[in-house]
Amino acid sequence: MDKLDMFYDKVIKSDVYLKVENTSDKENKIFEARVSVPGDSFIVKKQCKTFEEGTDIAVASLERQLKKRKEKLRAHS
Repeated sequence: MDKLDMFYDKVIKSDVYLKVENTSDKENKIFEARVSVPGDSFIVKKQCKTFEEGTDIAVASLERQLKKRKEKLRAHS
């Protein structure tokens, strides 16, 4: 999550939740993250076989969202 600062330096805070669903399904690990930036927040929720896999996918998704927000803010400046 620390590397998100490379893409958008105005991250106020991030909350991460790790959950295990009580099912026989192998993809029972849930990674959820909420990243707060000035005036907005981004929420990503991924369900995978491992928390590490969920973390990687969620962080990649957050990177794209933060890059898009940064580009949008630059266009309005």
